[in-house]
Amino acid sequence: MSAVSWIKDLPVAHRGYHDMNQQIWENTLSAFERAAEAGFAIECDVQLAADSVPVIFHDHDLERLCGIKGDVRERTSAELGMLAVGGTKDKIPTLKQMLDLVAGRVPLVIEIKGRVGEGEDDGFAEAVLEVLEGYRGKVALMSFDHHILRDLKRAGSPYPLGLTAEGSRPEEFFAHDEAMQLSLDFISYRYSHLPNTFITAQRQAGIPVITWTVRDVNGREHTYKYADQMTFEGFDPREAPAA
Repeated sequence: MSAVSWIKDLPVAHRGYHDMNQQIWENTLSAFERAAEAGFAIECDVQLAADSVPVIFHDHDLERLCGIKGDVRERTSAELGMLAVGGTKDKIPTLKQMLDLVAGRVPLVIEIKGRVGEGEDDGFAEAVLEVLEGYRGKVALMSFDHHILRDLKRAGSPYPLGLTAEGSRPEEFFAHDEAMQLSLDFISYRYSHLPNTFITAQRQAGIPVITWTVRDVNGREHTYKYADQMTFEGFDPREAPAA
């Protein structure tokens, strides 16, 4: 049994168990608490603040979630921690705050949001690993960015590493295969691009595959036909399909 076989066990709440940004917004402590209480694994996104502190935030720009323009990387974690997400009481949390809240109750699947450009992500992988050190709970790390995965490998990550990916064309599969040469442990793939030859081959090789982002029971059924587990949002995955 692989070190990441647990990733198949529970549906993964995309950016926490939010309500599509009505009252409970994505990637907030409220969304993470709701997921932990429901017993779902948690997916979240990590960016690097200006003071090299990992924070939980998806977008590169602050406008959609906080209503102000500007790159998340141009503010310190303290400055970001004062910004309301969606006008709610929730502020942008640090990775450490999220870890302290979840405290090992459910597994974590953490996506690291890298940047294109030489040296843009220097120290990012190491900063994430430093915050995670000593955490008692199941953690897996993943990224679309191959250089982030290489940096995590070089830094001696003790956590399972996964490729976040999508695509249905041979040239995309070639790039994914190249990333898998890093001896990655799992894959998170866009569910609407399944089935395909790349994922079929990886599953035959024993690599667990989760999907993103499932928003209804049809997507859930598609996932369980062609992959091992799903990342979901906008519905309760425990619901039965309509008769």
